Amino acid sequence: MKIEWGVIEEKWRRRWDEAGIFKTDPDNQRTKFYITVAYPYPNSPQHIGHGRTYTLADVHARYKRMRGYNVLFPMAFHYTGTPILAMSDRIESKDEELIGIFRNLYRVPEEKIKEFVEPLKIAQYFHHEIRNGMKEMGFSIDWRREFTTIDPQYSKFIEWQFQKLMNRGYITQGSHPVGWCPRDGNPVGQHDTLGDVEPEIGEYTLVKFELDGFQVPTATLRPETIFGVTNLWINPNENYVKATVDGEKWIISKQSISRFEHLGLKIDILEEVKGSSLVGREAKNPLTGIKIVILPASFVEAGTGTGVVMSVPSHAPYDFQAINDLVSSGKESVIGFDLDSIKPITIISSKKYHDNPAKEIIERFGISSQTDKKLESATQELYSYEFSEGRMMSNTGGYSGLGVREARDRVKADLLDTGNASTLHELMNRPVVCRCGTECVVKVLQNQWFINYGDEGWKEEAREALSQVNLLPKEIRPEFDHTVGWLKGKACARKTGMGTKLPWDHEWIIESLSDSVIYMAYYTISGLIKEKAIIADQLSPEIFDFIFLGIGDPKEISMRSAMQIDLVHEMRNQFLYFYPLDSRHSGRDLVPNHLTFLIFNHTAIFPKTNWPRQIVVNGSVLMEGKKMSKSYGNIIPLRSAVAEYGADPLRLAMMATAELLQDADFSLELVRTFTERLGRLYQLAKKIGENKEYADRSLTELPTLERWLLSKLQRTIQIVTNAMESLRVREAIHQTVYMTDQEIQWYQRRSQSPNPIRMKVLREVLEVRAKLLAPIAPFSAEEIWETLGKGDLLATSQWPESDPAKIDTRAEESEELVRSVLEDIQSIIKVTKVKPKRIFLYVASDWKWKAMLEMLELDSQREGVKTGDLIKSVISEVGKTKGKEVSNFILKMVGERSKLPKDLAAKRQSLGRLDELEVLRDACMFYAAEFQAAVEVFSEDDDAAHDPKGKSRFSKPYRPGIFLE
Repeated sequence: MKIEWGVIEEKWRRRWDEAGIFKTDPDNQRTKFYITVAYPYPNSPQHIGHGRTYTLADVHARYKRMRGYNVLFPMAFHYTGTPILAMSDRIESKDEELIGIFRNLYRVPEEKIKEFVEPLKIAQYFHHEIRNGMKEMGFSIDWRREFTTIDPQYSKFIEWQFQKLMNRGYITQGSHPVGWCPRDGNPVGQHDTLGDVEPEIGEYTLVKFELDGFQVPTATLRPETIFGVTNLWINPNENYVKATVDGEKWIISKQSISRFEHLGLKIDILEEVKGSSLVGREAKNPLTGIKIVILPASFVEAGTGTGVVMSVPSHAPYDFQAINDLVSSGKESVIGFDLDSIKPITIISSKKYHDNPAKEIIERFGISSQTDKKLESATQELYSYEFSEGRMMSNTGGYSGLGVREARDRVKADLLDTGNASTLHELMNRPVVCRCGTECVVKVLQNQWFINYGDEGWKEEAREALSQVNLLPKEIRPEFDHTVGWLKGKACARKTGMGTKLPWDHEWIIESLSDSVIYMAYYTISGLIKEKAIIADQLSPEIFDFIFLGIGDPKEISMRSAMQIDLVHEMRNQFLYFYPLDSRHSGRDLVPNHLTFLIFNHTAIFPKTNWPRQIVVNGSVLMEGKKMSKSYGNIIPLRSAVAEYGADPLRLAMMATAELLQDADFSLELVRTFTERLGRLYQLAKKIGENKEYADRSLTELPTLERWLLSKLQRTIQIVTNAMESLRVREAIHQTVYMTDQEIQWYQRRSQSPNPIRMKVLREVLEVRAKLLAPIAPFSAEEIWETLGKGDLLATSQWPESDPAKIDTRAEESEELVRSVLEDIQSIIKVTKVKPKRIFLYVASDWKWKAMLEMLELDSQREGVKTGDLIKSVISEVGKTKGKEVSNFILKMVGERSKLPKDLAAKRQSLGRLDELEVLRDACMFYAAEFQAAVEVFSEDDDAAHDPKGKSRFSKPYRPGIFLE
């Protein structure tokens, strides 16, 4: 019978909604848990790639709800910014590519696309789509608190936030480099770019080499290596210019002119020259005065830096390899320069590298040409090591003996002071493309408003807050630490776009990454603002001061805001109950911006007691090994996927292939696999649910097999609970779906127990399994729960607790013995190709058990096993006639003990002797049915045993001897 998952999902959405179980209000009798996830930007529907972050947050919320917490999980929509404006402009200009995406990929009706010439219509349409998709995915959200970032009430909150930052001196106005879209004429952040790429701005040092009265500036991140420069590189096939740049005469690539103009420099071109005309000329090093040759290199990109690169072959693997390749090419006659005269100059000493660090690391990596991809790894390794461990050598003059880190700053400062260098701000992660399709550049804006994340005092507060945050996974902490270190000024306003105006300068609109860092505080009161129809004019800075900081007289605030004093207190109480934020979920790409801004802004505005407690970061989603991209044609809108495959299989497939920080590899085949498994589980629940007469029957003195299954169930509860506490959801799925499935299948294959016992035990297992599945696959779990005859909602039931009384190690080891003997018999049949009529099993002699247990006892006491003493001890009991047999057995056993896992050794030592004879005789009917053969079990000590081949002598504890006949 086909299962109508769509009908089941709709039923449980309705039931949850009718019960209002996700509507969360303060309850002083319960501990709260406040969880948020980055609110979506509604310029397109959510797709499978988005689904992982939001589903993970929902799994977390549902799990905590079942642990008894009063969970608040709200949602809002991020309208702020320029991407929607850019899309609207493209629609108005009849952009067929974008219209085709809306029509064919996103399935937007034609009449709606026509409305998209109004930016707000785009946001509203996809807002509706995303909201419905979240409901269809089963996200347990309190929708009463929903808002958008252009709501007038929310704008008042943002104005209050910015005024607080301004008052603390963290917002300044001045000239500053920003990521910039030349077409839109606006600063750009992550939300404004294709692929949500945050522009990373680095500061290069432009070291100026002198050539016939002109400066030849070269961009470098390692100015301290100027003492090791042996030549300059130039691309002979590109065009260069001689120009005056702010009054100085420069030679730079033609392509770099616009870059310098965006940085505010005045450029007048004097002459255009071919790069090849500069090859073989000599330029003077500004610090050493040594003249160095200009050499050709096709790897030099005219659009990067100045189009001229300084070469340090002793410390730059690329440069060393480039010179080798140039020598190998035989172009010396063309260049007119003896390349053998270029000798690498080593200027940095370290313990790891000696005469020529670049040469040494190239040889270690096995690099043979500039096209070798390993060059990048070699470069990063050498640069990082020398930066942290290297010291300047005696040939660096006054910098000799300095650590590279200090020398870098000193050399740069001295070059700037003497006019022998300038600075160049460049995008480190080029190309960054605006959503309008234009490649972004760095621009120095005049009179731009910035949030000064470079303030050292503020950085220390952020580090303190970060040290108290529980980061999941723990491996992500260095990325946060790195971000706090390098963050400087962040452009926080622009002249166009949707959003909140700067409260003190209405010509500017606060940009999208700056109005989205403490909005989780606004969630706590947004429901009341909507319910009580509070208008924006009532939300003065004074009322936010009282609600969020406890500042001010509530009576006076009530009168001035025309708001009932009880409502003022209620909003304050909502905030106090839910804050601080217990868990924040986002993707890894938000670490360098939003997630770190969240830390900074909380320290600036809130007391320490209200700083965030936890941040959860997850990786992205691949589609069958490939990055999700419209160009690959592998984008699947979430709603379409739910309609076709069902919510629960999607939820499971998104999270089953990777733990938090790993990239998940989603596949439709995996979705189908989970659909099949959930279907089997539902059918089993239906079968058990039909046997209602066993539901309330109590069972005592269960057989070993049933005790094994219930014992394994308790351990599964422990494993899944521990995994969920750290959000190792992949591990939880593996245990709940795969391992428990295998155990149930094994039980059903093995069980000879009467039907009442089987049904009662399977019912208990399925009830627990439904609970373990409930946070991850909520629709299926609810349906199974109801099918088993449960009347309450599973979403609000109690998470299962492991019962120590049901953990039965002896039953577990007994069943493991049965399974391992089955596998051994199968292996023998496979090798011998014998179809047995009779199978004989021989369990180990008493003295072998004594030897093994004594060995484990000595191991557990850390006394070490003295083989001779152990042999004597056993022989004293069995007699000298078995001396050689005992010696050989113990020597072999002692040799094998290192392979036995410590936990298994401890368990067996604690358990003592297992009655293998009884266990295997109980399993005879099972083996007989499996192999269609008669099965007999003997003790090795049984002289009457049928053992024509002497197989009994090979028996060991937990490894019986086997003879097939």
